[in-house]
Amino acid sequence: MTVLDFTLQTDTGEFLTLSSLRGKRVVLYFYPKDYTSGCTMESCAFRDLFPRFGASDAVILGVSPDDVASHQKFKVKYNLPFTLLVDENHSLAEQLGIWVEKQMYGQKYMGVQRTTYIIGADGAVEHVFEKVNPAGHAEEVMAFLQGGVDAASAVRAAFDAAAKAQPAVVPSKPATKSAKKPAKKPAKKAAKKAVKKAAKKVVKKTVKKVVKKTVKKAVRKAVKRVAKRPAKKVAKKTPKKPAKKVVKKSVKKTAKKSTKKPAAKK
Repeated sequence: MTVLDFTLQTDTGEFLTLSSLRGKRVVLYFYPKDYTSGCTMESCAFRDLFPRFGASDAVILGVSPDDVASHQKFKVKYNLPFTLLVDENHSLAEQLGIWVEKQMYGQKYMGVQRTTYIIGADGAVEHVFEKVNPAGHAEEVMAFLQGGVDAASAVRAAFDAAAKAQPAVVPSKPATKSAKKPAKKPAKKAAKKAVKKAAKKVVKKTVKKVVKKTVKKAVRKAVKRVAKRPAKKVAKKTPKKPAKKVVKKSVKKTAKKSTKKPAAKK
């Protein structure tokens, strides 16, 4: 059997050597990343079964490439009662052959393959759970500690069967766009909007009527003003000079013309 040993930093910033836990069984589960859905599910399942693991005298250790700060926040947020180890440069994952190429949405990248090691009291690896399914994994490990491989396999089969039996919920495609978008506004809001719209229409109609009446009145006034204007202009153009001045000017003009005439020929 392979004897596994290593030293890694914990979520408290201190260092832990695996051989220091000799005499106890260790559940060492490797997960890809803090806060991701599968990793959160797996960690919380170990948390929920933690009293039972304690009763079996087993120590749980979670390992991922996240740093100390990330582990601290993750642990506090989900109230994890066990230690998280930092494999930030993924050297341990590489050593164990679980740092592999992955693919998501057509993009390839390197990451941790979800794996759990059960390490005996003597430090030797008892069993390896490869390509772990997070759903039901904590129960699967608990079954192994209590009844071995067969018990773990039975639990795994039960979880897989339950997952297959559960029908997938496929949303039906709506016939129309209106059916696709459910009404967001309640009846009260719709009624309020209708009243507001009707009131706006009435106001608009009233304003239009008032404006029309005002314009007609203004036009009438303007027409009357224009009609009075010619008479005033004629009155302004009448000669202001008296008749006497006009006669005098006419006589003066005639006399001037007569002086300019040449003498009659003899």
